[in-house]
Amino acid sequence: MKLLLVFIFSFLLFPQSDSEKILWNENRKLTWEDFRGKPIPSASFVASTNTGINFQYSYSLKNGEVTVEYSVASFFYPEKSWFQPGKVNQYILNHEQAHFDISELHARMLRKNLEGKKFSKRVKLEIKRIYHQTEQKRRAMQVKFDVETDHSRNEIQEAIWEKQIAKQLKSYEPWK
Repeated sequence: MKLLLVFIFSFLLFPQSDSEKILWNENRKLTWEDFRGKPIPSASFVASTNTGINFQYSYSLKNGEVTVEYSVASFFYPEKSWFQPGKVNQYILNHEQAHFDISELHARMLRKNLEGKKFSKRVKLEIKRIYHQTEQKRRAMQVKFDVETDHSRNEIQEAIWEKQIAKQLKSYEPWK
């Protein structure tokens, strides 16, 4: 007997399948034209990037053996991302790109954690655990990035973070 199930997870709290998404691409950096959300004038920062990871998988169980196929992509939501005109520049855009890069880094980590893994018949639970661990790390890194860079205002920490993110992306290049 062959059992086939498909599950779709999004790292965002609410499904947004009808929203436009820009997939991460090393040859395409964000531009201010990509940010189409309504600015929040009372925010203590001048731009906000909404990114996430789309994760889909299916598995089959045949003769006691589990086979898993999956797809992982990091994305940017233009309609949920915003900036305050007249208060931003290329330096701040680089900070926002780094947020997108952090999501891509964790997409690669998720692919690495899934690649070649031998799953038991409890595949749903095992995949859910890997997914949630990766998501917790992604969210924590996003927060830590903003805290340590003071939302890009600490230029020294910003430079350190941008180099570290680039280095980690390179180290996870086999899983892009």
